[in-house]
Amino acid sequence: MSDTAEFSHHYAELGEVMLHYVTAGSGPPLVLLHGWPQTWYEWRHVIAPLAKHYTVIAPDLRGLGDSSRPPTGYDKKTVANDIWQLMSTKLGHQSFDLVGHDWGGPTAFALAAAHPDAVKSLTIVDVVIPGDGGDFSEGGRRWHHQFHITPDLPEALIAGRERVYLQWFYQTFAYRPDAIDDAALDEFVRTYSQPGALRAGFNFYRSIGQDAKDNAALLATGFRLPMPVLAIGGGTSYPHGRGRGAAVEESMRRVATNVRAHVIPECGHFVPEEQPEELTRLLLEFLQGTAS
Repeated sequence: MSDTAEFSHHYAELGEVMLHYVTAGSGPPLVLLHGWPQTWYEWRHVIAPLAKHYTVIAPDLRGLGDSSRPPTGYDKKTVANDIWQLMSTKLGHQSFDLVGHDWGGPTAFALAAAHPDAVKSLTIVDVVIPGDGGDFSEGGRRWHHQFHITPDLPEALIAGRERVYLQWFYQTFAYRPDAIDDAALDEFVRTYSQPGALRAGFNFYRSIGQDAKDNAALLATGFRLPMPVLAIGGGTSYPHGRGRGAAVEESMRRVATNVRAHVIPECGHFVPEEQPEELTRLLLEFLQGTAS
């Protein structure tokens, strides 16, 4: 396991929400946004090598990890604004590179779309953008989307069984079922077992309709992301991995003008933990190649 002792933990009060975030390193700011069912901790293997070149900032998104859990505000425009307030108002960064995995990806897209002059580059890891014209839920193959959207039921069924439910995702959506070890499982279960955490996580899914509407309306104006974009997909999918493969590139080409892409073989959905060395290599190559 990566040594997280040199990571610094902080909290930012933003009014409606209090964000927990981790920092490491020095240099230009690089923001890493996690997904579900994870927290900042999914980046533990890549933060240290990236921190040799960048000031890495890895927040817990609203409602998740050790951030506070407002009852509303889980559409990605609002979640993205949390990150913008953290970076611009609290930390004083007017420009930064941005990476998003899983729900962190649509959040990063919303942030880049709202502040295209501030986001120097965008990397999207194994997720597609709701409302881009594609099929976010793969024709229902990603069954949990519909389940999580259902009001109240998933909370009622999973409360007290968080470890069983989350572990199924870590083992099934990864090509390597041991990529998320017992210590990481303990950490994720610790946060998702806290009051309100399941609800907050499912609210990310319950906002899919609004996210798709927001993004489709923006794209209908002709807007496309202007900054360099890197699309990374996990190369293995059903029955082992659930990686989105080339679908990530296809999505980003619908919403951005300057896209490069890579599919990582022998890798499912949890790219930062299944292939951290390759992800780090791709990120550094991309970021250093786009630096002005």
